[in-house]
Amino acid sequence: MIDAIRNELQKWADPSYKEFHQKLVPGLTTMMGVRMPRLREIAKTAAKGDWKEIWDQLREECYEELMIKGMLIGYGKLSRREQTEYLKVFIPQINNWAICDCCCSTWKFMKKDQAYWFDFLYPYLFSNQEYQIRFGLVSLLAHFIGEEYLHLIFSLLDQIHHEGYYVKMAAAWLVSVCYIRYPSETWTYLEQDRLDTFTHNKGIQKIRESYRVSKEDKEHLLTLKR
Repeated sequence: MIDAIRNELQKWADPSYKEFHQKLVPGLTTMMGVRMPRLREIAKTAAKGDWKEIWDQLREECYEELMIKGMLIGYGKLSRREQTEYLKVFIPQINNWAICDCCCSTWKFMKKDQAYWFDFLYPYLFSNQEYQIRFGLVSLLAHFIGEEYLHLIFSLLDQIHHEGYYVKMAAAWLVSVCYIRYPSETWTYLEQDRLDTFTHNKGIQKIRESYRVSKEDKEHLLTLKR
């Protein structure tokens, strides 16, 4: 089965897409150039078979294989205990923002059992590893923005202090999505947040880039910039 997956990856490899995507993901040197919709199809197909054996053979050194590895945790039929154990192995292997973000969006089981998964991801928010913190932030963004967790998210954002660019950008992204869904509450947060200046201003920038925010609100948000 692993040979079939690698043959599929070779079949759909696109050198021009590889060149384009490598510009978006600094330091990415192991990419074949397979587009994301095709990777999802390959992962979903693999999840229908004996994917646990495949999982052990997928190489974290290969961008596409690592992506499939992460997506299998979302597409495969696992118990909560198994999901937990596989994530504990996979999360330290995350080595760029694309792997992080695409895989986090696949782990929809987190939204169905928020209390458990919030407790699981919480320690990662205070890791010293850039992409482990980003995993926590993007998971909050994808599966936890709602009335129950909103103010807890704001509190956590104020407690995270890490100089990694991809941490700061994830935090800004999280703030912007909170604003889209809860503008009044997020406005109040931005008036008094303890984010560093870069993250605070970047969050406002991302909000203003959204087509879901009115022109008037975009202008008003400028008053909150530092």
